[in-house]
Amino acid sequence: MFGIGGGELIFIMFIVLMLFGSDKVPEIARTMGKAMAQLKHATNDIKNEIQKGAEANGLDQKTLTDLTGGINSEIDKAKQNLLGDSANSITGFATNFTSEITNASNAVEGKPSVTAVSTEDINEIEGPIKRQM
Repeated sequence: MFGIGGGELIFIMFIVLMLFGSDKVPEIARTMGKAMAQLKHATNDIKNEIQKGAEANGLDQKTLTDLTGGINSEIDKAKQNLLGDSANSITGFATNFTSEITNASNAVEGKPSVTAVSTEDINEIEGPIKRQM
């Protein structure tokens, strides 16, 4: 339930028994049971009040489902619009990155580089370090 195993539960029960004594443990358990029942009852009351308020304002479960479905579809469309063009760019970047790693690995191992860099590739480099041809 809470990620507590059998041995851990027995250890906790032993500590509680040692701290409070055998005559207080049933009273504590009864009090905790009543508190849990009251908490469950309070949460059910809150859920019922929210549901009644939503129904009074004309929002039933079907309307809410349609509303959230529409919102989810709009979010998916926006995500597709944003990522549609960049997905190809990311794939191209990953391919270039992989080839550069292979080249660097080959250089460390003493193997000759397989790909050649053109002047167009060098001219496309931007940032604080730029080669002048």
